[in-house]
Amino acid sequence: MKTDKAMSLTKTPENFEEYKNQFPENVRKKLDQLRNIIKKAAPEATEKISYGMPAFTLNGMLIYFAAHTSHIGFYPLKTGITAFREELIPYKTSKGTVQFPHNEPLPSALITKIVKFRVLENMDKAAGKSKSNKATR
Repeated sequence: MKTDKAMSLTKTPENFEEYKNQFPENVRKKLDQLRNIIKKAAPEATEKISYGMPAFTLNGMLIYFAAHTSHIGFYPLKTGITAFREELIPYKTSKGTVQFPHNEPLPSALITKIVKFRVLENMDKAAGKSKSNKATR
């Protein structure tokens, strides 16, 4: 049985452009589209490369994504998958991952909802930490 592995990279990228430029044009377009959806849904988020793949942070890790042979892996952590379980039925998922096939359009409205959910989740978590820090002073 053939497994779908991450496309092999020639080196660890330092930024998104280096990451995406290592892939074929059709994959680069999907990566750009996904990046733009995330940036629009979470404009205050910081972009970085983490674990060798594009990621966004905002009060902690928000989202990861990566190119694979037949899909784009989208990693909104376990809570992002659980909260949208019903809407993600058409896609292959696991505990913290959803796979968007290259031969289908990205579900931009769904991705936007998941990213906004993760932003609120991280903001709530950060607010809780701030309150507990004040209580211990």
